[in-house]
Amino acid sequence: MMYVSRKLRWVALAAVLGLSVPVIANGDGKFVPFKYGNFDTWVTRQIHESAVIGGKTKTLYEIGPNRALKGNTPYTNLGGSPWGTSNVMAKVMGIVKTNNSVYRDNRGSGHCVKMTTHIETCKVLGMMNIKVLAAGSIFLGDMKEPITGTKEGPKALNWGIPFTHRPKALRFDYRVQVPGNKNRIRQNGFSKATTVAGPDYCIAVLYLQRRHEDAAGHITAQRVGTMVVKYGASTNGWVNGATYEIHYGNITHQPFYDAATMGLRSTDYARNSKGQSVIVHETGWASADAVPTHILLQFSSSHGGAYVGTVGNTLWVDNVGLVY
Repeated sequence: MMYVSRKLRWVALAAVLGLSVPVIANGDGKFVPFKYGNFDTWVTRQIHESAVIGGKTKTLYEIGPNRALKGNTPYTNLGGSPWGTSNVMAKVMGIVKTNNSVYRDNRGSGHCVKMTTHIETCKVLGMMNIKVLAAGSIFLGDMKEPITGTKEGPKALNWGIPFTHRPKALRFDYRVQVPGNKNRIRQNGFSKATTVAGPDYCIAVLYLQRRHEDAAGHITAQRVGTMVVKYGASTNGWVNGATYEIHYGNITHQPFYDAATMGLRSTDYARNSKGQSVIVHETGWASADAVPTHILLQFSSSHGGAYVGTVGNTLWVDNVGLVY
């Protein structure tokens, strides 16, 4: 769908949709898909929620080989899948509850992934009445189950996978549907929803890191490469072969740099060699020719962090891979 002769058209579209980085011509380079990155095969999980909240059997979707699982068993990635999702089984105060905000969706003769932002509720008379805003997201890494509370959610994510290449771009197909509200909300389950200034965006982020773990298990990292793209308007159907450049080294002086989404981070958790969940502290920018040790890639129906977003934001993604 993208050609060099249409570059100016894509630059204009980028401005309309709130894209953070320039689009590369579709014909440039060799495309290497991620494993299961065409989203045609899925693991389905049948989870039985506790009787005190209705006792329903819910279907959770995970990215991996075609497999049907039954039972309230914590999930670990199957078939060598590099993908984790925000779909989780939680067990809070002995009550089994699920959240499903990532779905298998039909596309042509195959499938794609659909991520949506919604309110998840859990009400038990005399015990709890929780409403949590949950964004749909997929990421390279995995999730440790069961989740035992809303505060424990971020720590359960193991962000990133080992990776030592230097791709020049990320490529995928996408579709966006957003309500276009002027502001977002924050709802974490412990208080009423509050307003967060500014519109919500669907977002894709890719970071390349060079990590180091010390003897105590602390993880630090230098940022090797960065790609962030935000979508703030609905598309007219699918956009195929969208290709976004990965920028290497210190990008703080580049005109596209956005500190809020591209700046150095100390909020992401990873599992160290001891099996402990620790924050990865980015300490600086690597040289432009550095080789990474890990890649972080996430697609999400909302931006702005946990429990923040706009109900109804929806992002579809398909055919994800890297360009060399």
